[in-house]
Amino acid sequence: MGVGWYFTLALLAVTSAVVNGCPPSDRAALLAFKAALHEPYLGIFNSWTGTDCCHNWYGVSCDPETRRVADITLRGESEDPIFERAHRTGYMTGYISPSICRLTRLSSIIIADWKGISGEIPRCITYLPFLRIVDLIGNQISGVIPADIGRLQRLTVLNIADNLISGRIPPSITNLTSLMHLDLRNNRLSGELPGDFHRLGMLSRALLSRNQLTGPIPGAISRIYRLADLDLSLNRISGTIPESLGRMAVLATLNLDFNKISGNIPPSLFTSGISNLNLSRNAFEGTIPDVFGPRSYFTVLDLSYNNLRGSIPKSVASASYIGHMDLSHNHLCGRIPAGSPFDHLEASSFVYNDCLCGKPLKAC
Repeated sequence: MGVGWYFTLALLAVTSAVVNGCPPSDRAALLAFKAALHEPYLGIFNSWTGTDCCHNWYGVSCDPETRRVADITLRGESEDPIFERAHRTGYMTGYISPSICRLTRLSSIIIADWKGISGEIPRCITYLPFLRIVDLIGNQISGVIPADIGRLQRLTVLNIADNLISGRIPPSITNLTSLMHLDLRNNRLSGELPGDFHRLGMLSRALLSRNQLTGPIPGAISRIYRLADLDLSLNRISGTIPESLGRMAVLATLNLDFNKISGNIPPSLFTSGISNLNLSRNAFEGTIPDVFGPRSYFTVLDLSYNNLRGSIPKSVASASYIGHMDLSHNHLCGRIPAGSPFDHLEASSFVYNDCLCGKPLKAC
């Protein structure tokens, strides 16, 4: 009886370990994922041993009920003690193995700021129905955004900034109706913004600077009620600014600098809730609208390097606040108004115009 009792206990222990540990299929998928990567300095994968990948495997967390792998969180820049001890940020080479797609309950994939990871985004991630976060910022990933990215109906964060991604923004991206944060900055994306970009109704940040995007700003983008931050700077955007952008409820930052946008600047931009407005280095024409008032509050207002003419509107003095303003490199003329905000601005804000005068420039 004693032998049978011990055998039963042993069987229970093994069964418990299987039930409470991660499934062998998830463990195998993680080890295949690890095999495609090389991390020489920190030893972050040293903890990936033993049968239970839900227990103390660095950067891996599991659903407490199903014990399936739910999150992979590997950041190359972190305040984790492993980085403190090494006195360095992370560096990793290799590629993201498609084996990651065998983790069918994944909710987040964060493989960020490793600087050396290359290869492409595995196309199969679009078949992971529970994905909410994809964050691959700060690597050397190339290729295109998967064409059917729009399948990820639960996705709230898509961050692939600071990589080498090329091609067009796939049309299906506008199916991501839960998306709140879109960061595609500093890649090699080309083509136009999807015409139905406004379908991203939950979007609060759209960061697309430092690419090779062309075409106009879709006017319907103003229908994205929650959009607070729109950055299209350092692209090849053309056409005019839709006047409706100045009527957006929560838009606070609008960066359109270093593009090929032309026409007049819509007056609505100066009486909106926008507090950071950078329109520099474009081809804007006409005059600066004389519409400033108590609703005009700018931490940054940069209209430099355009083809603006006429005088500086006197109504600028009635703005509730202007921190930094740059009107240099235009064709402005006349006397610089006195008082705030002009009394705290330097000459560099006004130089290289046709005939501006008065403080801080030479007397009229």
